[in-house]
Amino acid sequence: MFNFFKKKRKDNENSNLKMVDLDQNPLKIGDTVDALRYDLGKSKVIETEKGLAYESIETGKVVTWHLMVDAATELQKVKKISDK
Repeated sequence: MFNFFKKKRKDNENSNLKMVDLDQNPLKIGDTVDALRYDLGKSKVIETEKGLAYESIETGKVVTWHLMVDAATELQKVKKISDK
């Protein structure tokens, strides 16, 4: 009746989001980027228990990748500096 116990599907929740920077360069674990949000500055792409994240080299602060998605372009709000 009210679908209180309806099973929620998460299969396609983030399927259209990609790990690419604002210039559409692909990102992978170990890449160094300039993060444009949350005062991270120069950061590294790392893997955590919850998935991919950005770790600030300067402060050590960690932010998950989905918080860095630009709503207008669906790209990561970072600029790639270099590879591993």
